[in-house]
Amino acid sequence: MTTLSIDHVSRWFGNVVAVNDITMTIGPGVTGLLGPNGAGKSTLINMMAGFLAPSTGTVTLDGEQVWRNEAIYRQIGIVPEREAMYDFLTGREFVVANAELHGLGDKAAQRALATVEMEYAQDRKISTYSKGMRQRVKMASALVHDPSLLLLDEPFNGMDPRQRMQLMDLLRRMGDEGRTVLFSSHILEEVEQLAWHIEVVVAGRHAASGDFRKIRRLMTDRPHRYLVRSSDDRALAAALIADPSTSGIEVDLAEGALRVQAVDFGRFTALLPRVARDHGIRLLTVSPSDESLESVFSYLVAA
Repeated sequence: MTTLSIDHVSRWFGNVVAVNDITMTIGPGVTGLLGPNGAGKSTLINMMAGFLAPSTGTVTLDGEQVWRNEAIYRQIGIVPEREAMYDFLTGREFVVANAELHGLGDKAAQRALATVEMEYAQDRKISTYSKGMRQRVKMASALVHDPSLLLLDEPFNGMDPRQRMQLMDLLRRMGDEGRTVLFSSHILEEVEQLAWHIEVVVAGRHAASGDFRKIRRLMTDRPHRYLVRSSDDRALAAALIADPSTSGIEVDLAEGALRVQAVDFGRFTALLPRVARDHGIRLLTVSPSDESLESVFSYLVAA
């Protein structure tokens, strides 16, 4: 089991602080790295991969420092965001070149190309590839040496829906096998479907860590929103609005439900069933309406 540890890492370029005192641990499974453009995600991934030295702090893989550690590099596969490639090579030649750097040969390259379903285009020059095909051949190059840690910077860019589904299935399988997979993305729906765990970076700082639903529940200073259906919505609304834990209630006629905004999560969750019981109201549906990854991300970025 491979564990990547980032310990009080900062990185600055002149007077610009790109990453500011970040500490996090990335373990086996699939982790999503989220943040707005310019948040420091690519800089952080480059330090994880050993391409860039931290200005302060350390990045270690299973206790071994990553920077300038050739043995560690052999355990890492990386799919960079940048587009530049050797366009005069064929896809197969590109993957074979990386295989040879690891002391491997054509057999490893063919296996990696098959994994990303690129055999059909392996003898075409990269200059003829679409952006999605380029992403897949970069993925093959990253997998050629069977790494235990895979780092992907915006891997879904340029992929069509079918290619995205294939890559998501591949990353899930790798996570299920016990590999450590980290990918950055701005496509929140895909992260929500794929990542077991998320790390959020905002303005170079570590903003949150964990399952996004748990993160939402820890945001006690943010109102929580619920969709509530009952046997008597109007009577329930009148009873709830009298309590200070509830800051607003809207009757949604289209949904046939109440939209409730609670400012005290703990008090409200105890209040709702008690009020329903005392007034003889049957609760039919109680569901949070703001626990999606999009809502959590919006809260964190706006904080």
